[in-house]
Amino acid sequence: MTPVILATVIVLWQAVLVGYTFVLAGNAADRAVHAGAQANPWAGRDQACREAGEQDLPAAWRDGADIGCQVDGDLVKAHADLKVPLLFPGFVDMPLTVPGTSAAAKES
Repeated sequence: MTPVILATVIVLWQAVLVGYTFVLAGNAADRAVHAGAQANPWAGRDQACREAGEQDLPAAWRDGADIGCQVDGDLVKAHADLKVPLLFPGFVDMPLTVPGTSAAAKES
């Protein structure tokens, strides 16, 4: 019975890590688009997006993060693609990338 309980705990823990990565990706995209909407277009909107998106990410998720912004008409669209760690954040990542997207009207 112990192996079944242990396997169940491991699967549940991995599901928690996947869910937490979805939360982090959404939050990173929201922060990135907020910074991108307010950024000076001549000073590097994409850099402002990346810095704001990575600001609150834990180090284990920041290493493989792909965060950026693009302008589409009057909108700024941000994406945050994060890799899901395998069992322990910071060691090995799963071959699964979680996307986070957000959009906002340009303010500058």
